[in-house]
Amino acid sequence: MTDRNATLTFSDGSAPVTFPILSGTIGPDVIDIRTLYGKTGKFTYDPGFLSTASCNSTITFIDGDKGELLYRGYPIEELATKCDFMEVCHLLLYGELPDVAQKKDFTGRVTKHTMVNEQMQFFLRGFRRDAHPMSVMTGLVGALSAFYPDSINLHDAHQRDISAIRLIAKMPTLVAMAYKYSVGQPYMYPRNDLSYAANFMRMMFATPCEDYKPNEVLVRAMDRIFTLHADHEQNASTSTVRLCASSGTNPFAAIAAGVACLWGPAHGGANEACLAMLGDIQANGGVAKIGEFITKVKDKNSSVKLMGFGHRVYKNYDPRAKLMRETCHEVLSELGLHDDPLFKLAMSLEKIALEDDYFVSRKLYPNVDYYSGIVQKAIGIPVPLFTAIFALARTVGWIAQLNEMIADPEYKIGRPRQLYTGATRRTVMPLAQRS
Repeated sequence: MTDRNATLTFSDGSAPVTFPILSGTIGPDVIDIRTLYGKTGKFTYDPGFLSTASCNSTITFIDGDKGELLYRGYPIEELATKCDFMEVCHLLLYGELPDVAQKKDFTGRVTKHTMVNEQMQFFLRGFRRDAHPMSVMTGLVGALSAFYPDSINLHDAHQRDISAIRLIAKMPTLVAMAYKYSVGQPYMYPRNDLSYAANFMRMMFATPCEDYKPNEVLVRAMDRIFTLHADHEQNASTSTVRLCASSGTNPFAAIAAGVACLWGPAHGGANEACLAMLGDIQANGGVAKIGEFITKVKDKNSSVKLMGFGHRVYKNYDPRAKLMRETCHEVLSELGLHDDPLFKLAMSLEKIALEDDYFVSRKLYPNVDYYSGIVQKAIGIPVPLFTAIFALARTVGWIAQLNEMIADPEYKIGRPRQLYTGATRRTVMPLAQRS
C-alpha cells in the first residue's frame, strides 16, 4: 500500500478522483489507475503503451537516460565480462547467479535436451528452401508443443520448468537446422561435450566431411551476443509473449508468438536493416561516398535513414553497444578483416558518428544492432539468420517473463481498451435500397 496519491480533476464539473502512487525499487513512480473506469466511466488513451506499466517485474531494469541495463540487479557490463550465457540463463530464470554445483546441474539439464525429435526434419522439409529463417522458426517453435505434450500446461510450475529447459536447449538446434536446410547441407547433431555457444557454431558450420574447430574468440563473441540480447524489459516481443500467455496457452505457442513479433524490421530485424544500409553505401562508392550519405541523412527532406544508430529507450550510449563494440574489434582483428571493404566502411561510419556534432548532440550513438550485425557477418552467419539468432538469445528472457506473469496473483488475461472513432449505430437496409 501507499500513502501517496494523485488526484485527477475534470473541467466538466465531475467530482475529482484519487489514485494511489506506487514506487518501484528504482525507476519512476507509477499512478495505479486500475479503478479509473469504475470510478469515472473513462479509460486512458496511450497508443503504443509508452506511458503505461502493464505489469510489475523483478527481472530487467533499463535507465535510458543513464544508459544502464540490469538483469536481476546486475549490470550488463559485469555479466557480459564475468559470466557465460548459461549463468545468465540461470539468473534470469531463477533469480540468482548459480554456484559451481548449480551451474553444472543447470548446464547438464540444458545439454541433455539439445536434440529435437527426428520428425522435425520432415516438418522442416515442407518449407521452401529460400523461405526466410524467421518464417521457418515461427513454425518450428510452435510445432514443439505437438512433440512435447508432457510440458504444455502453463499453470503447472514443473511443466513450465521442463518446457523452459527444452526451449533454451533446442533453439540453437532449430536455428542451425533452418540454416542447413536453406543451403542444402546435412543437419549436424549437437555435441554434449561443447559449450552452448560452441555447440551452436559447430551445428552451423560443420559438415560430415569436415568438422568445425571452435575458435575461442569467435565462441566468446557469440556467447556475448546471446547474453546482451537475453532480455530487455517490456519490449514488443516480450509484451507479445506475456499477452499470448495470459490466455493460458502453452509455453511453446507463446514463445512462437514472440518469434513472430521479433521478426519485424523495427524490432529484431534492425541489425539486418543495418547491414543492408552498409551494403547500399558500399555499392554506391563505399568509404569515398560516406560524406554524401551523411549529408543525405542530415537533410530533413531526404528519405535516407541511418540504421543501427540511436535507440528508442536509451538516450545515452546503449551499454550493450559498448560491449559489442569491443567484441566487434576483437573478432575483426582475429579474422584479419579490418581491411575488408565492408568492415572498413562500417568502422569509418562509426568514427564519424562518434565525432560528428550532429549525431553526438542528438545522442545518435551506434547501438547494439550495429555491432552485432557486423560481428555475425564476420563470423560467417548469413544476414537473414540474424533475427533468428536474436530469437534464440531472447528465448530465456521471454520464458522468465512468462513465468513471472503466471506466478503473479494479480495477472489477468490481457485486454487493452480503445478509443472508438467509427460509425455510430445504424440500421441495415435491404440490398435493393442501398446506394
